[in-house]
Amino acid sequence: MPQNALYAQSGGVTAVINASAWGVIEAVRGHPAHFGRIYAARDGILGVLREELIDLDHEDPLTLQALRHTPGGAFGSCRFDLGDPETHPEQYERLVEVFRAHDIGYFFYNGGGGSMDTALKVAKMGDRMGYPITAVGVPKTIDNDLAITDTSPGFGSAAKFIATTVREASLDVESMHTSSTKVFILEVMGRHAGWLAAAAALAQEFDGQPPMLILFAEIPFEEADFMEHLNRTIERHGYCVVVVSEGLKNPDGSLFSVAQSHDVYAYTQLGGAAPRLSELIREKTGHKLHWAVVDYIQRAARHIASKVDVDQAYACGRAAVEGVVAGHHSFMPIIQRDSTQPYRWRMGRTSLESVADIEQGMPREYITPDGYGITQAARDYLRPLIQGEDQPPFERGLPAYPRIRGELLPKRCPSFEVDHD
Repeated sequence: MPQNALYAQSGGVTAVINASAWGVIEAVRGHPAHFGRIYAARDGILGVLREELIDLDHEDPLTLQALRHTPGGAFGSCRFDLGDPETHPEQYERLVEVFRAHDIGYFFYNGGGGSMDTALKVAKMGDRMGYPITAVGVPKTIDNDLAITDTSPGFGSAAKFIATTVREASLDVESMHTSSTKVFILEVMGRHAGWLAAAAALAQEFDGQPPMLILFAEIPFEEADFMEHLNRTIERHGYCVVVVSEGLKNPDGSLFSVAQSHDVYAYTQLGGAAPRLSELIREKTGHKLHWAVVDYIQRAARHIASKVDVDQAYACGRAAVEGVVAGHHSFMPIIQRDSTQPYRWRMGRTSLESVADIEQGMPREYITPDGYGITQAARDYLRPLIQGEDQPPFERGLPAYPRIRGELLPKRCPSFEVDHD
């Protein structure tokens, strides 16, 4: 008898992660001979440990279809890493207990590199503990730092939002700079990778247009050199737009700014690069300036999603299921670029081992020699990823995003306390 499938979301969500969810759900239901029912864990792997499983049979079919255009994580996400099986065997015993109680034989985990590590641990758990479980990763991250795949679902839409925001904000600054703001700073996400900051350069129609200076996570921040470039830009144009990665590093490798110094699940919260940079510029130049942090907005802006990104996120969800049906396991679907002009792509696969806990930054050849801009090769890579519009339906002037009911399956296992402080 076919076993049931379980889908879960992990890490920071995106504007298109739910499109992957719908891809998985639709594909599983399209293979009734291979799969039984499909459930969703509430709040990622934590929901599995707590036995909080959502019965998708009780959801409105139209609401599930609407996941394709709904941002956020419809089933809840989490930042939680499974411990080492040698030191936390109780976590794995619990997973087996829950899987067995609900006849789950397939686990689809939608997330970034850390989530792929969790999927890999679940896959190895099955072999080690004698429980047959097929674990598959579904890629997602706005940071675009997953290895092997050409791009990460979620990045294209965030990149489109950032480039659009920078273009519009720059027009505002340009119109007022003679008597008001001289410097505008925008802080974008990017823990160890400057892909999102690089995307801001797509706002430029030609060199010299904003953003004029980009501070990448990969390039150490040299204060004197930056101030020289800033002053030169203001002298030439009358103003300067700066885009900074939240993961900007000092020359010694330490973070330029940290929002919270403590770790949460070994995850340091970054942030504060823009206000710290503004203080430095104000102290050194006296110029009037403004700064902004797009924060969650850049990953939630479904109203301006890239159609390419939506299509790829959905395709990754379906490819995860189709790969299982074809007999594969312990893999992650990847996007393979066949050509850039015209842009053509297809789905492939890679092992979970090749992507688990691996972060891929920008190649140095994508960053200009001075460290403050992107090369033509980077533009050629980035531009196809932001193409096309895929707006959600609007009602009374606002995007319509249905919410799932989230009715949980009856619990069959004893309660389990998860230590995540």
